[in-house]
Amino acid sequence: MKILGVIFDMDGVILDSEKLYVRFWKQAGRECGFPWEERHSLAIRSLARPYAIERLKGFFGESFDYDKVRNRRIELMNAYISEHGIETKPEAEQTLSTLKERGFKIALATATMEDKARAYLERAGVLRYFDEVVSAHMVGHGKPEPDIYLYACEKLSLKPENCIAVEDSPNGIISAYKAGCVPVMIPDMDEPDEDTIKIVYKVLRSLNELIKLTKEMNNGTDNKNN
Repeated sequence: MKILGVIFDMDGVILDSEKLYVRFWKQAGRECGFPWEERHSLAIRSLARPYAIERLKGFFGESFDYDKVRNRRIELMNAYISEHGIETKPEAEQTLSTLKERGFKIALATATMEDKARAYLERAGVLRYFDEVVSAHMVGHGKPEPDIYLYACEKLSLKPENCIAVEDSPNGIISAYKAGCVPVMIPDMDEPDEDTIKIVYKVLRSLNELIKLTKEMNNGTDNKNN
């Protein structure tokens, strides 16, 4: 299997933002009267809106007001980022730069709206490395369905089996696996569960390990002029 492209999730993989979602979902939920715990935030990572609503109502009942809580979470998170900025994960820019130099096509597959994702990446100084930015809002179904990865592969003009998909959450891994990509997990907020281990190709501990992995999968060759 020849790897020609790498598709990244954004939050918790490229940007060190997953901790902010966990923190501010919890704060917003509690402000709105729900007994929100960290595990509730973790359970909806990478989930598209319909699936997140369904899961949260399973936790808190049919009276759960998703839009109210989400809007407050956005207010809190935007205020924080406006004041403090948003950091990349360790070795993110170095890894993206090396992959680009070696001839890989690079895409983003995120649940975040495209304009906001581009703004975050630009502010973090890494937008220039991405050939395509794909948002769940561009496809029929978000993660854990495969639509977003299939569309990202289409935008890169690559087959899914020729693309590594880098995720930090089980929901994202399921999406990549269903699409036929090579799912690679770099844990952020928690470790892969038993179900995730069954479908993930590799669990890495840092972004820069992707460089070694792509070399191994491509028998030591890069993609320039291939």
